This record gives sequence, structure tokens and C-alpha cells, in this order.
Amino acid sequence: MDRKLELNIIKIYLMAFFQAAMVITAVYVPLLQGYGLTMAQVMQTQALFALTVAVSEVPSGYLADLWGRKNTIICGAALCAIGFSLLCFADSYWEFMLYELILGVGISLNSGADLALLYDTQSYLGRHEGTKSNGQHISRLISLEGVAGAVAAVLASILMLWSLQWVVVIQAIVGYAPLLIALTLVESPREISVSGHRENATRVKAAIIEKPLVLSISLALIVFNLAAIYGFWLYQKYWEVRGIPLTYFGYLWALHCLVRGIAARFANEVELLLGSRLTLLLVAILNIVGLAGMALTPGFIGVYLALLLPISRGVGSVILYDGLNKRLTSEFRATVNSLVNLGFRSIFILTGPLLGVLIDQYGVEFSLLLLAVVFTPAFGFVLFLLFRSIREEKAFVEIEEHSVTPINQPIS
Repeated sequence: MDRKLELNIIKIYLMAFFQAAMVITAVYVPLLQGYGLTMAQVMQTQALFALTVAVSEVPSGYLADLWGRKNTIICGAALCAIGFSLLCFADSYWEFMLYELILGVGISLNSGADLALLYDTQSYLGRHEGTKSNGQHISRLISLEGVAGAVAAVLASILMLWSLQWVVVIQAIVGYAPLLIALTLVESPREISVSGHRENATRVKAAIIEKPLVLSISLALIVFNLAAIYGFWLYQKYWEVRGIPLTYFGYLWALHCLVRGIAARFANEVELLLGSRLTLLLVAILNIVGLAGMALTPGFIGVYLALLLPISRGVGSVILYDGLNKRLTSEFRATVNSLVNLGFRSIFILTGPLLGVLIDQYGVEFSLLLLAVVFTPAFGFVLFLLFRSIREEKAFVEIEEHSVTPINQPIS
């Protein structure tokens, strides 16, 4: 049994690799524009995706906690594979919307369940929750996703030498790999709630609201993830405006993925060196400088400054997600992770299409500068709450030494 569970970790790594190997991502905006979609319509497809994930997010996480991580992951991987297959035949606005709808449900089923299974497996194998090993798993996962994204992006550029349609076809083939791996996963033994849904909801609420540090980390994740998803969908339009040929998009995307992966790989070391507070403050500053630098600097200087965004994302994701998950019990870990994802996707649903309109009317540089202005106080607010919660938790360390991280140690 233990050997099968040990293989779980390797299989989750492989799933993460193939899920992140999105060959289509590096050229998705030009693909849709090639079929006549405006940037506003492109952002509308992403808003539908975010809406679908938001509606499905919490029920899927709750389903993973009660029905099982493996079953939920298999269903999600199957829907993603179907979505990628349909993309081969899409050539209109509504067909791309259908693709995003199916993909959104599939990803929502996987969202949180894979990370929860990884933590459950690690804990069952005898390593206590909150040890460094789990933090290393998140670091390795995000690093691996960066490498996968880089490989996929380079492949996209090579395939572009023939045609854009080849990118879509290869994406459909790669999209079936996570499903094949998911079928071989093993459910980790864990405590499963036998309470009613109302009582479970109360306990999930208590896990977040009644623990100030968990709530603060969750809010910080929502804001940092929101900033990341905006930058994610502005890169390609920005490169287009700066006159970079489409054939180079894949290589640039690969560079961004590699930078994010490297940053994630050394996130724990950076946090140990600088401390959690200074590290998270630096993550926020890099994000703002990257957004503003892209907007205000000429030529390729902004293209280089854009690399600050994946650095920020790589380091911040490792620290915050591990800091959150080690403070959650196995029982409702997937549900809480899904609630966090619900938070930032819900905001994107309302603001994503508006951002697309701003890009069409005022340009991508104006939109980037506006994002920098908006996120400066937003980062300041969530970091203030987070740092205050870290200070307040110091009072509980002496009483609950084994359930929380001491104040002089990194939050992850």
C-alpha cells in the first residue's frame, strides 16, 4: 500500500506536467483573433471560463472531500480531454465559448483535489503536516509546471512553422495524458466527514473565518492570483503591439514559464533567507514594477521587465499556497482551496471583459498602467492584514506549538 501511495506523488507530478503543457496557450489570443474575435470577445471567453470554474469550484472541492480525490480528478481530466478534442473543430465565437465551458468544469474538478491528494498522501506516509517536505512538493509542482509550459511553448513555435491548426491538434493529443495517469492514482486513507451538509459548511467556515492567519493568506492569494491572471492574458497582445512576430511568441512564453519555474524552485530558500514578510513585500513590488514597466518603457525594455511578473508569481504561489494548506486539516482541504480559487475567479468574471474593452479602446499600455495603479493599494491592504495576523498568531505558538508555525519562521 505504501509503495502505491509513494507512486501517487510521482503520478501527480506527471499529471501537473501534462496539464501545464498547454501547447495552445502561447498562441491562443492570435488563434481567436484569426477567427475574427476582438480582444473584448477574447476576454469574454475567459470570463465564461472563470464563471464556469467559479460556479463549479466549491461543489467540486466539496465533492473531492466526500466522494474522493481520485474519482473527482478522473472526471475532471476526462472533461478536459473532451474539451481539447472539440477545440480542433471550433471556428466561431460560440464554439470557443463551448470549449471554455467544458474546460472550466473539468479544471474545477481537478482544482484543489490534486493538491489535497498530494498532501493526504504525504501525511499518510508518516510525514507530519507542516514539515518542509510538503512545501518542497508545492515548489516542485510549480517548477515542473513552468518547465512543462516552456516545453509546450517551444513546441508551439515549431508547429507554427507549418500551421496554427497543428498546434490545436497536438494540444488535443497531449490533453489525454492526464486522464490516463489519473486512472492509475490511489486514494489515500483519510478521515471523511459523515456529518450533514449544513454542519460541514459550518466547519469549513470555521476553518477559514475563525483562523485569522488562514483568512489573511486566503485573501492574499485571491489578490495575487488575480494580478497573475490579468498579466497572463495581456502578454500576447502586448508582444503584438511591440512588433514581435507571432513565430516568436512560443519562445517568449517558454522563457516566462522557465523563469516562473526557477523562481518557484528557490522560493523556500528565498523565504528562509529574507523572512516571509520581506519576501511577500518583494513579490508585490516586483508585480507592480513589472506592470508599470511594461506600460511606461519603450521598445523591448518593457518585454524584459515583464519577466518580473513570473518571478513574483513563482515565489508568491509557493509561499502562500503552502502556508495555507499546512494550516488546513485533510477533511476539507480541497474545499478551502476551491474557495480561494472561487474568490479570484469571481472578480475576474466581472472585470475581465471590462479589461478587454479598455484594451480595444485605449490600448494595452494604458490597461497595464491602470492595473499597476489599482493593485498597488490592493497588495498593500492584503499584506497589512497578513502581517498583522502573523503577529497575532505569536500568542498561540506556545500553546499549540505543533499546529502552527512559530512567528520567527516562514509561513510556509
